[in-house]
Order: sequence, then structure tokens, then C-alpha cells
Amino acid sequence: MQAVLNPNLNMAEKVEYLLQDVDATTKNDVENSIVAMGARVVNILVDKLRTLKGIQRGIVAMSLIRIGQSAVAPLKELAMENNEYQWMADYLLSEI
Repeated sequence: MQAVLNPNLNMAEKVEYLLQDVDATTKNDVENSIVAMGARVVNILVDKLRTLKGIQRGIVAMSLIRIGQSAVAPLKELAMENNEYQWMADYLLSEI
């Protein structure tokens, strides 16, 4: 978790670092760390929805829900530009 405090990493690198090697015991801490970054990481998280699977995707999804209103426009854009992700974006928007 120390990478979040490292000013030499950009936001995408911090998110990537947090999501690597995540498991059931670290999941909540990782999610809380991502949510603490707030609106600054929304676009990064929406982009991650396209590539991640499993527990990592779940953390990204819950983080977007918890970040809230800042995630609405990027999720709507995701739904409009790719039908494959529309169901996911619609679900997350319904939870915000």
C-alpha cells in the first residue's frame, strides 16, 4: 500500500500496483485505497473494467460505485461506445 504515498507514481501506476496480487484478505484495503483517490481515478477504473476479471474487476466496480457521481458520465460513455460492456455500465449506474 505504500505505493499510494509515493509521489513518483502516477495515478494509473498506483491503481495498477494496488490491484496486483490482491486476494480476499487485502480486497477491502485495496478498495478503500482506490476510493480514497476519488474522481482522479475514475477514467482509469472505467478503462480497467474492459480488461480485468474476477476479484480485481469486482474491486474496480465497487470502487466506482463508492466514488459515485463522478463515475456516471464515463460509465455512460462506456455503455454507448461498446455494447459488450453496456450491461456492466448499466448495473453500476443503477447502484450509484
